[in-house]
Amino acid sequence: MGSATPLLSAVLAPLADLGRADAVARRITEAIALGLVADGDQLPSENDLADQLGVANGTVREALALLREAGLIETRRGRNGGSFVRTPAEGSQHLQLARLRDLATVDLRDLGDEELAVFGTAARLAAERAPADLGPRLTRLVHDLRDAAGSAERCRADARFHIELAVAAQSVRLTQLAVRLQAELGPLLWLPAPHGPDQERFAEQHREILVAVLAGDAAGARAAAEAHAVACVHHLVRRHLELADDG
Repeated sequence: MGSATPLLSAVLAPLADLGRADAVARRITEAIALGLVADGDQLPSENDLADQLGVANGTVREALALLREAGLIETRRGRNGGSFVRTPAEGSQHLQLARLRDLATVDLRDLGDEELAVFGTAARLAAERAPADLGPRLTRLVHDLRDAAGSAERCRADARFHIELAVAAQSVRLTQLAVRLQAELGPLLWLPAPHGPDQERFAEQHREILVAVLAGDAAGARAAAEAHAVACVHHLVRRHLELADDG
């Protein structure tokens, strides 16, 4: 995948923080964490990334070096060369479990409050500003979550729905907040667990949000999105407490 998809383009929107290499690396890391680029996918070229992010080629080159050091990409030379994604090893799940266990409950609730504000606002604005082609795109993502077979697929479908809704709100800042929150919360939410999130229920909540958005019901869309955000944070807090009890 040498060129960016529309959703990846939204994630890689121009930077507002002076184009530092670590900020570029963080954006690409978020795209990888959310499954917007999969293991083995080719990133856009250095020139394309620089144009999309509004930074110098040298800044992109430095960011790619940081990602190579972190083991997230590999660079191949030659005619079919470029930078290719390397999905983190399975051990990353253990790191995420440890992270969820060690987070303070108040920090999880703070993240939940931010998700409540961002997702609720995105749903309201999407209902007011949604483009004509939003329905088919989000309907497909509702089905993707309902049909997803593993935690990585569920995380990807869930995150894409949230981010697509923020894109539909036509707010660059809101989209960037949604991306950061999904990269932070999504991998924790969909960690394998004896009592994981109710996949069918979450997909149905997505459908309810979509119905309200397409009907232009801004208040209903916001209420449905906020209810979904509350369900997500309640699951995370419950799972955090279980992990803490297990030691």
